[in-house]
Amino acid sequence: MKYFVFYVTLAKLLFLSALGRCQDPNEKRLLITEQSQNRIVIVNTKSATVDWQWEADSPFIHPGHIKWFVAPSDAKIVNNSNWILMCASGGGFALIRVSDKKVLFYAFAGGNTHSIELLPDGNIVTASSDGNNLTVFAVDTSRLPGVKSSSIYVPFGHNIVWDKKRNILWSAGLNKMLKYRYNFIKDNPILELIDSISYIHEHDEAHDLFPDYDKDALWLTDTKNVYIFDPEKSVAQVVPGIRIRNVKSISSGPRGYPTIISYPKERWWTDEIMSIDGKSIFRQNGWKIYKARWILPNHFSY
Repeated sequence: MKYFVFYVTLAKLLFLSALGRCQDPNEKRLLITEQSQNRIVIVNTKSATVDWQWEADSPFIHPGHIKWFVAPSDAKIVNNSNWILMCASGGGFALIRVSDKKVLFYAFAGGNTHSIELLPDGNIVTASSDGNNLTVFAVDTSRLPGVKSSSIYVPFGHNIVWDKKRNILWSAGLNKMLKYRYNFIKDNPILELIDSISYIHEHDEAHDLFPDYDKDALWLTDTKNVYIFDPEKSVAQVVPGIRIRNVKSISSGPRGYPTIISYPKERWWTDEIMSIDGKSIFRQNGWKIYKARWILPNHFSY
């Protein structure tokens, strides 16, 4: 019996390590930041079951640092679906190996951390809304959690996306798209603002920024609208027909994957993920979902 359990567990780990690359098309999976239990969750939308979850009571997190991971605010699948990069409003962020939930790296960004991104050299950038900054961390897995970092101002920091085609970092702050250059110095990472592009005339609050699946374009949300941003032309256009406001996250996929959004039913969270045409994709009573993304390759960034 013990050998059977071992092989079942091994098979599940191998399956999870390949998430997003060889999924059954009928078993679409979501990566969710779930705040009722301060965890990152992978769910199967067909069976409405939890396939994987991670909480900061991991043996890899110092007990005094658990509070950093209160209210997870963003999570992204990286490194061919082998790792999850997450951050929390409590100020902490972590790089987690999916197969065994080992924390490869974590540190404290602070300032109500709302988003996170992996740079090509393995360094990590965070966006903090209260701190109004982007902070880039020199990632050294032998030094947890003390690392070298540098910060740059961004208004209302809620989002960041690496653009591998142009070798730049995008962040939408309030009503502007901001373009940053990275110096690619692993041990002394620095960001430099190189452009600021107004995309609306109103003084609004940009929230989510995420690649439109397999397109050279970015989804952008604020308190009133959903946009598609063209990074080549530096132009944002409102997506017509979406009447829902305060969209916290948006994610698209190939044919068969509806474009999904999370928006608050109560304060800033919801218990349900909807498609942009109003269909329920996943719901779990009692959950406090902040963001949800399809588990799919992100060719725009990595």
